[in-house]
Amino acid sequence: MGKVRIKNSKFFGTVSMPPSKSAAHRAIICAALARGKSTIFPVDFSNDIKATTECMKFLGADIEFDGEKLTVDGTNVFKKKNVVLDCGESGSTLRFLIPVCAAGGVNAVFLGHGKLPERPIGIYLECLPEKNVECRTKGGLPLEISGQLKSGIYEIAGNVSSQFITGLLLALPLLDSDSEIILTTELQSSSYIDMTTDIMHQFGVDVERTERGWRISGNQSYKPQSFKVEGDWSQAAFFMTAAALGGKIEIDNLDINSHQGDKECMEIYKKFGAGIKESKKSIIIEKNKLLGIEINAGNIPDMVPALAVTAALAEGVTVIKGAERLRIKECDRLAAMADGLSRLGADIKETNDGFVITGVKSLHGGEVEGYNDHRVVMSLAVAGAFANGDVVISDMESINKSYPKFFEDYRKLGGIADVDVGE
Repeated sequence: MGKVRIKNSKFFGTVSMPPSKSAAHRAIICAALARGKSTIFPVDFSNDIKATTECMKFLGADIEFDGEKLTVDGTNVFKKKNVVLDCGESGSTLRFLIPVCAAGGVNAVFLGHGKLPERPIGIYLECLPEKNVECRTKGGLPLEISGQLKSGIYEIAGNVSSQFITGLLLALPLLDSDSEIILTTELQSSSYIDMTTDIMHQFGVDVERTERGWRISGNQSYKPQSFKVEGDWSQAAFFMTAAALGGKIEIDNLDINSHQGDKECMEIYKKFGAGIKESKKSIIIEKNKLLGIEINAGNIPDMVPALAVTAALAEGVTVIKGAERLRIKECDRLAAMADGLSRLGADIKETNDGFVITGVKSLHGGEVEGYNDHRVVMSLAVAGAFANGDVVISDMESINKSYPKFFEDYRKLGGIADVDVGE
């Protein structure tokens, strides 16, 4: 993979966030499960979204691309009963579609790349065989499933990835009888479940929240819709960090009332001391004196890499905890960020579930690893802009997983990034 060279710079101007990857995944699947034509717009064709789109096509959906708009016709979904689905590196694609395929009675083989074959799927290996679905795996991917999923009671831990719960919520309304999901532990990342049920509702399918989980009526049908995808809060954190450390940026195409859990990062930047003004569709964030804080990242683990960069240059000590799930992402993000920021002169200590970071006055140049992880690369690119010397980051193509135009937007705001500088 190529490298990117980052030079010291400041950030000013306006940037529009790309469409939410989380919302687009869900909308594409709901549209493909509907009988008739839906439109989904705008869609940013990151590698993860391409994976979901291609998998739904293999399941029988007719999907056409027109600029940033998708037209999806699910009339023929599930008519193919034997498929091989390549989920790329997308955990959402894999975890959403395993129970969806089982609900459709599809015999499916799931493949993946990068770290995806090693990422946990054990929740399904425990609950699906109890409901008439045979799962064959040597551990991780490839995974082969067969059998028709049965309705009933599904007991599932709430402190694992919410993607497992979303997958079941998408699938269970398709079954003949009613089902119930019962949480055996406290729920984390609840906002992403709210996003799922909200998008399902927009496509004509409803679930009922209960004291211990959700009750799902069977024999429901997804209905075709015209669905507008909101902007992505998870990508906003990189530019919030850039502005808070040195500049002034208006970040638009953001819904202040969004169900996206990563919207919480706005309140965290306020706690750091960043100057923030907000409206219905945008926020303005600018440089201010930043002070170390304590962050529980249990509901926003994906924000930790960008928050760690902010903490590295904030005065005092920042403690980030509750982020143990980052060890099983595209890489071990806790180890990756500790390594990268340490190489640039940050005072960062890795813990079991986060960091203890003591702010320094400045970073220095150096060469760091991107670990083939989009969020690591983008976070270190922001850190590099505040280093006294060039910073070279490997694996710069990994941004295509979620935000292909990141460096284009980075440069529009004043960042200096020489992309693909070679070995």
